[in-house]
Amino acid sequence: MKNQHFGLLLFRLSVGVLLIFHGIHKIFNGVDSIIDMLSDKGIPGFLGYAVYIGEVIAPLLLIIGYRTRLAALLIVANFMVIIFVAHPGEISSFTGSGAWALEVQGLYLFASLALFFTGGGKYGLSVRNRWD
Repeated sequence: MKNQHFGLLLFRLSVGVLLIFHGIHKIFNGVDSIIDMLSDKGIPGFLGYAVYIGEVIAPLLLIIGYRTRLAALLIVANFMVIIFVAHPGEISSFTGSGAWALEVQGLYLFASLALFFTGGGKYGLSVRNRWD
């Protein structure tokens, strides 16, 4: 007995719920450090506010199952910036235990990429749009 749609629901909820904690942290503590880091790299600092899209709005969309593929794409973009702008020196690094230094970021990136390709399944607020 298999239920692909229930599996996609669990997958969506896992990514959305776990990621939204990062967004909640930024809501309460701000994004000043992100703005400073972007400015130091010559990137307009105001783009740091986009983290709220990738870590609050997109996870909420995943949780409720509305425009899942679009939300997943926003998360992919968010984590591409995290990996290639915020942590470029760690891309080829490993921890003392042999794990990839960006393991968590990689999991969010590739899980969201998988959701982009699969969609969110039939258990969601919207399931008939091409972005679901």
